[in-house]
Amino acid sequence: MDSSKREGEAAINIPESKSTKGKNVAHTTTLMAAPPPPRGGWKRGVAIFDFILRISGLVAALAATTTMGTTDETLPFFTQFFQFQASYDDLPAFTFFVVANAIASGYLVLSLPFSIVGIVRPHAAGIKLLLLIFDIAMVAFTAAAAAAAAAIVYLAHNGNSKTNWFAICQQFNDFCQRISGAVVASFIAAVIFIFLVVLSAVSLHRRH
Repeated sequence: MDSSKREGEAAINIPESKSTKGKNVAHTTTLMAAPPPPRGGWKRGVAIFDFILRISGLVAALAATTTMGTTDETLPFFTQFFQFQASYDDLPAFTFFVVANAIASGYLVLSLPFSIVGIVRPHAAGIKLLLLIFDIAMVAFTAAAAAAAAAIVYLAHNGNSKTNWFAICQQFNDFCQRISGAVVASFIAAVIFIFLVVLSAVSLHRRH
């Protein structure tokens, strides 16, 4: 008698309470409604492109600095006491050009670690804002240096009869070729800085 009662008691199923069902349903709904984690794929791609552009800008700025800074030509004459020489430091515009591009090169070297951090942490807005501010300053710096040097290069090639500025490139051919190449490299660096500013602005604007 007792054993049959125990078997009957063991066979009784306890129904699940309504409150427990409600909690399970609510928990499942919460899990299903949870938003997906933010995707940083395109921002990481922009950060990688930023790093590549900084290396390219560094190469261009260094090329402009070294080319202009080592430009020096002396015209050969019969005597060593009477010679014509052209050097970059004879003109303040070229000296400013060398200093400006050297500063831009140093900045690009220092900015590479921050660009790497932007690749690892693509959602870090503080680093991008800091780089954006300095990139804008470098755009103005390199563009001003390149424009000032370009004006002198134009006069060296064409001269100006009203101011008695003679075209010296007919005599100092190697000198003019080197300073022209340096100016082109500096303009390339300035354009790269403009692209860096645009990339940083787009990345900061589309934060979500």
